[in-house]
Amino acid sequence: MNPLIAPESGAGHRSGRCALSVNLNKVASLRNTRHLGIPSVLRAATLCLEAGADGITVHPRPDERHIRAGDVYEVAALLRQWPQAEYNIEGNPFHNLMDFVRAVRPQQCTFVPDSEGQFTSDHGWDLAADGERLRPLIEEAHALGVRVSLFMDPLPAAMVLVRAVGADRVELYTEPYAAAHAAALHGTAAHGQPGQGEQLAGFAAAAAAAQAQGLGVNAGHDLNRDNLADFLRAVPGVLEVSIGHALVADALELGLPATVRDYLRCIRQGQGPA
Repeated sequence: MNPLIAPESGAGHRSGRCALSVNLNKVASLRNTRHLGIPSVLRAATLCLEAGADGITVHPRPDERHIRAGDVYEVAALLRQWPQAEYNIEGNPFHNLMDFVRAVRPQQCTFVPDSEGQFTSDHGWDLAADGERLRPLIEEAHALGVRVSLFMDPLPAAMVLVRAVGADRVELYTEPYAAAHAAALHGTAAHGQPGQGEQLAGFAAAAAAAQAQGLGVNAGHDLNRDNLADFLRAVPGVLEVSIGHALVADALELGLPATVRDYLRCIRQGQGPA
């Protein structure tokens, strides 16, 4: 691990619980449907931080269909007023991500293997194919003092490869668990498909394999108020969850500050008191 980086220095980790990083992409998506500048990404970030969120995540895709370049820099300026919070910029390092990392030097960058036109992130890295291309970019991020997390499927055997290319953390892609949880909740589980318990066992094994390699474990994608606590109970030691779509959808009903506080409640429920 690069000595310039304090990879477990996030506010949530310092408090003894999993950190909540709020992804603001969907706030930007709504703003981009008109030319009025509302809702404001900066105002949303401020409300989240005031409500207790530990950090802010943005994913600036090359087509700027949600987060734009200007948002990345404006959120960076805002977060300088919140030194206890972390900034996580995610995206494909072979596209536009590294320019932002070089300019902003966030606490964390999450490398995601999205294609340019991809609807949403839906798989982790294949490090047998891409590991050697990623290695110099990970080294560059470290030289800038930036922690690197790789978006990964929950495959225990892959964690040794994550360590070998020099990353600090993995972000486990949690959509398969979320889908199984929803199917169990609504009684729609298909025969022969992995159930919620099987999915959780797989994620717990992947997290344990990552931790055995000295990697920190983050998680994200389709986590929500229904499934978050169950996930954290079953997968010990998760350092950070990044949640956007469900949190913003909940905020339409509850308001953004109340929603952030309820997600923090789910984290406490899943991990126990700090």
